[in-house]
Amino acid sequence: MRLSETVLLTAAAAVGRVGGEAVLTERQSSSTVTVDLSKTYQTMDGFGFSVAFQRANLITNLSDKTKQRELLDLLFNRTSGAGFTILRVGIGSSPDSSSDHMNTFAPKNPGGPKAAPQYQWDGKDSGQLWVAQEAINTYGVKGIYADAWSAPGYMKTNGQETNGGAICGVPGATCSSGDWRQAYADYLVAYVKFYRDAGVNVSHLGFLNEPEFSASYASMSSSGAQAADFIKVLYPTVQAAGLGNTTGIVCCDSEGWGNQVSMTNAIKSAGAESMLKAVTSHTYTGGPSGAMNTKVPVWLSEQCDLNGGWSTSWYGSGGAGEGLTWANNVYSAVVNNGVSGYVYWEGVQWPNPNTNEKLIKVDNRTNTYEVAKRLWALANWSRFVLPGAVRVGSSGGSGVKTAAFKNTDGSIAVVAISTGSSASNINIKVSGATPAAVVAYVSDNTHNCEKTTASVAADGTITGSVAGRSIITFFVVPGPPAT
Repeated sequence: MRLSETVLLTAAAAVGRVGGEAVLTERQSSSTVTVDLSKTYQTMDGFGFSVAFQRANLITNLSDKTKQRELLDLLFNRTSGAGFTILRVGIGSSPDSSSDHMNTFAPKNPGGPKAAPQYQWDGKDSGQLWVAQEAINTYGVKGIYADAWSAPGYMKTNGQETNGGAICGVPGATCSSGDWRQAYADYLVAYVKFYRDAGVNVSHLGFLNEPEFSASYASMSSSGAQAADFIKVLYPTVQAAGLGNTTGIVCCDSEGWGNQVSMTNAIKSAGAESMLKAVTSHTYTGGPSGAMNTKVPVWLSEQCDLNGGWSTSWYGSGGAGEGLTWANNVYSAVVNNGVSGYVYWEGVQWPNPNTNEKLIKVDNRTNTYEVAKRLWALANWSRFVLPGAVRVGSSGGSGVKTAAFKNTDGSIAVVAISTGSSASNINIKVSGATPAAVVAYVSDNTHNCEKTTASVAADGTITGSVAGRSIITFFVVPGPPAT
């Protein structure tokens, strides 16, 4: 079954029905939102989350299998959960198997960059492989983003996986042990092959994370010029391995948007932009200030609230961890800054630290979990704006801001977010198609991406109400073209 088929069938069954009776509604006095299918913007790659730093084990090792399935459904199910379509996994670099490290499968220096590597693949990858298999086989996910925070320490100028240090061999980074660029490229490709052999195609491959930040955990420094230099090694390695049709390179997961702009410009200047499948950035030291100047898709590949105490609230005071805040954060990224892929930081995490860096707080000692409203804010995007969807024109409406998308199967998603505390009645007119069916889903203080009232008038105009402090998605099935 296609990803959208379930929702399409639901929409077709629900169109124009009140109490089970088919009706054609008359338009009421409302403001009008116009969706223009002829006006197109970026193509969407999807929405997702990470399970790096052993977080996947909170799902994989959960002893209560009913709860385990509930967690997977919350994250991936397009009927009862968020319907995420991107899973970010971490490529390990640490020889330390303690609970908060990402383990490398090449813990021992083989004796130099030209020596045969000594890979030790355990078939688990800190629980990430099983979660990826479930995402693909059970839920139809195709976006698997594998990203390395660092190369193994013996490949770097500082001899350790932590505290920055550059890969030996890039410009300005020489090591007595030699040039490790090709060995690192081989290492990354080996990881992709391990996943492929287990039935998981890695769609996006990254080799850096926050390269401007020298962290006490896995981290590796890089300038834009150094990143471009390594891309020119990694790209032919991916191609030679026969992975070019399934796996593309992304760069550079900068800590902030401004640094990513600088790195992207350096990559372009070096002639390596065409070797990328996407440009990736975080927002911890600065968020987007307009669309990035690149020909490849741009992902906001990590964002969360690291500072606020754990919150499951939808709206209270506009706090950084509240659900409505995150509905608006996604809107800003996608509409105002042309982002094609949006990835929250952790999908699941332990109760400690007590922050909003996760969507679900899991305590595997008691087999319990708690869901933040942030998950449902993202669900109103991810369940209906599918990979390959094209953002189209959307304008008008009073008391709301909207975004519209046309999926590859012809279905249309119109996301509307209230801009105030009062409800707004809206009519949606679609230029370029005649809606035949609509089903609407709302998230707010009392609803978690749940069905709400919407209908289609005789002329194809959609009517609905957007409650104050809410997000509502109108999922539209167009009728046959006019003859």
